[in-house]
Amino acid sequence: MTEKIFLAIESSCDETSVAILKNDQLVSNVIASQVASHERFGGVVPEVASRHHVEVITTCIEQALSEAEVTAKDLTAVAVTYGPGLVGALLVGLSAAKAFAWANHLPLIPVNHMAGHLMAAQSVEPLQYPLMALLVSGGHTELVYVAKEGDYKIIGETRDDAVGEAYDKVGRVMGLPYPAGRLIDELAHQGEDTYHFPRAMIKEDHLEFSFSGLKSAFINLHHNAQQKGEELILEDLCASFQEAVLDILLAKVKKALATYPVKSLVVAGGVAANQGLRERLAAELTETKVIIPPLRLCGDNAGMIAYAAQVEYEKGHFADLALNAKPSLTFDSL
Repeated sequence: MTEKIFLAIESSCDETSVAILKNDQLVSNVIASQVASHERFGGVVPEVASRHHVEVITTCIEQALSEAEVTAKDLTAVAVTYGPGLVGALLVGLSAAKAFAWANHLPLIPVNHMAGHLMAAQSVEPLQYPLMALLVSGGHTELVYVAKEGDYKIIGETRDDAVGEAYDKVGRVMGLPYPAGRLIDELAHQGEDTYHFPRAMIKEDHLEFSFSGLKSAFINLHHNAQQKGEELILEDLCASFQEAVLDILLAKVKKALATYPVKSLVVAGGVAANQGLRERLAAELTETKVIIPPLRLCGDNAGMIAYAAQVEYEKGHFADLALNAKPSLTFDSL
C-alpha cells in the first residue's frame, strides 16, 4: 500500500499549528499557543495574532517534519485551513502552505476549520455514517448532520453568541483570566445552581441556539449586585451559568437525535473539553454512541485539519495558488 503522508497547517485564530498525518496516524502535532499574549487584553487581538503567526510558522513546519522524521519529498499533499477564522491569521497559514506546496510540487488541499473539529473524532475510532455532530467552540455552535463522509449539513446553529464566546464574556465580567472556560467549569463543580438563569428557546421545536439572553442576564445580575454592594458566590455563579448552557445544549441535541436517526454523535471543538458537558452527555445519552476527541485535539490544532484533509483528498478536492481566505466560510458555502 502506498503511504499517504499529509502536512497540515492551522492558523485560524490564536494557535499556530503544523501536523503530520501518516497512514491515519498523527505522528506530530506542533502547537504554538498565543494565550499569554492575549490574556492581558481579555481576548484575542487579531493584529497581534497575525504577527505571532508570522513569527513562528516556519519554525512550526520544521519542527513538525523533524518530529515525524519525514521530509518534504515524503509528503503526499499539503492541507491548510482557509476559513472560517480571523482573516489576517488565516492568510499567514495560507501563504505558508501555498509556498511550501509550490516549492515542493505538492497538491494543496483546502480545509474548513469546522470540518477539522468534526473529523478529529476519527482519531478515536473510524466514523460510521450517518452521524450527528455538535460543534461547540469560541466562534461556533452548530449541529451538523453528516449523511456520508464529507457531506456536511448544518441543521441548527446559534443566532447570536457562540457558547465559547459566552463563557469568555461572563468570565471577563467575573474578573477571571482569559480564556475563562476551563476555570468556570472547575468552579461550577464546586457550586450549585442557585441563581437560575434563563434557558433561551429550550422548549421550541427548531434546532437553533441562543446565548445572548443568558449572557445579558448574567451580566445584569452581576452589575446589579455590585451597585447594591451585595456579595455573589463565585462558585454558584459559575454553576448556575454552566447549568443553563448545558441544559440548552442537551435539549437541542436530544431533539436533533430524535429527528435524524444516526449511528453516533460527535461532540467536538474547544468547549468539548468541558468536563460538565462530558458528564451530562454520558448521563443523559445512554442510548447514543458519543464520540469526543481527546483533549489535545479539542482546541485548535493542525492534527484535526490533517484528518479532514484525508476526506478532501479522496474526494479530489484540491486548490490552486489562487486559494484565498474565507473568514465567514460555512459548510453550506463549500
